[in-house]
Amino acid sequence: MLLLLVVVVCATAGPKPGAAASPLGGQWRGSLKVPSGSWEMVVTIVPLSNGTLYATLDVPKQKISRMPVKIELKGSDVSMRIEEAASKFVGKLATDGKRISGTWTQPALTGPLVLERTTGSVINAATFKPALPYREEEVVVPNKVAKLRLTGTLTMPQGKGPFPAVVLISDSGPQDRNVVVDNYRMFHILADYLTRRGVAVLRYDDRGVGRSTGSYQQATTADLVSDAQAAMGFLRAHYKVNKAQVGMVGHGEGANVALLAAADRNAPDYVISLAGYGLSGPEVLKRQQVEIMRLIGANTQQVTSALQLHEQMLGIIRQTPNNDLARAKVAAMLRMSNADIDFTMVQARAHQLTSPWYRFFIDFDPQAKLGQVKCPVLALNGAADLLVAANKNLPTLQKGLKASGNRRVETHKLTGVNHWFQSSATDWPLVNGQVQPTFSPKALALIHGWVAQHSTTLPAAPAAPAPTLAKPKLKAPKSTGGVATQEKRAAR
Repeated sequence: MLLLLVVVVCATAGPKPGAAASPLGGQWRGSLKVPSGSWEMVVTIVPLSNGTLYATLDVPKQKISRMPVKIELKGSDVSMRIEEAASKFVGKLATDGKRISGTWTQPALTGPLVLERTTGSVINAATFKPALPYREEEVVVPNKVAKLRLTGTLTMPQGKGPFPAVVLISDSGPQDRNVVVDNYRMFHILADYLTRRGVAVLRYDDRGVGRSTGSYQQATTADLVSDAQAAMGFLRAHYKVNKAQVGMVGHGEGANVALLAAADRNAPDYVISLAGYGLSGPEVLKRQQVEIMRLIGANTQQVTSALQLHEQMLGIIRQTPNNDLARAKVAAMLRMSNADIDFTMVQARAHQLTSPWYRFFIDFDPQAKLGQVKCPVLALNGAADLLVAANKNLPTLQKGLKASGNRRVETHKLTGVNHWFQSSATDWPLVNGQVQPTFSPKALALIHGWVAQHSTTLPAAPAAPAPTLAKPKLKAPKSTGGVATQEKRAAR
């Protein structure tokens, strides 16, 4: 039975992007003599495409599976450190690459160990899927206020807890729990990063997405607050979560959802805003319209005309509460401005501009509620964000939050980071020969640091320690209650 499912990526002598070969790649076996007999030691080493190594240790007699190994190769000198077992192995790789001879050291035992490369199928990064060092489960979050259910993923660190926890809240538009943009899974990356560092994370499909019930098209920003509050309540009720250390991490509109929740009586313990809006809804829409026009190469006159049309349509929508009539007027304006526009596109745009969300957003002003937020707030914005301009939104957010004396507000503008918190493309890693977008490392560190700062129970290292190798005894060591719990978890 598996006791532990852990993955660790360990740096070798120097990352070599695109490299997938290593003289250590493969599976190695050896027999370690102990007073009670011998232990078979199995070390699995998988070279990854970015030049690093995935390495684990199995000791079947000790019921140890996939214990993380930090490994280093310098010339023919091999060193392995198994920190969770307070053990190490130092040896030399034979010239034929088939044997590593050295010394194993752990508390109460030091002895020779020879690891020999085993024959069998080739293990490689393309087909190998490492296990997660935390528990991941599908959950259903009931929203009694809106009478709907949200499906999501809860990632829980190893150990007994209680752990600090966060709810991830997506940007505008119907999003799944991972917020997938092309090959980039924004919330999956963020949840994985935080959970590996001792934070429980809940991310959920928006209303009407996946198996979540309800209709996103009929929801406003204010309606979505109840979804975030339901998710926060779910975490606070979990027996492994510290209910006094539950925060909200919102992206774009999700950040404003979190701030609206923080202005309510049932507030989160802290908020992390990722590209949240400090400006009013109309101002945000105006700036986004300008950026879109610039991206398609429009000249100054075309930008001015587009903004005038946009303002006129907003005026019609505000003055025409009847949706059918408002859509007809908006559709007529769109056709007058562009005779070549497709009729289906006109209808779709008219419906979008008269949706409950849009009607709410054109009168939405976050400043009206920011002064009621009393909890700590970290606001991050990318300097390369074309949808939510950092130079305008960050100062406005900070001013509004501090208006009523909230001194626990911190803001950061991140160079080279875009709206999806991807770092500059020049910093993206090479995976299997292709450049892959990645979440800004600086942003990840700031987010985790803020959670740690406001979570007294957050451990300094990744969540829970793994079971250690037992000291050699004449009888098999007895397992502890903690190990039994991990057995159940790993058996999922």
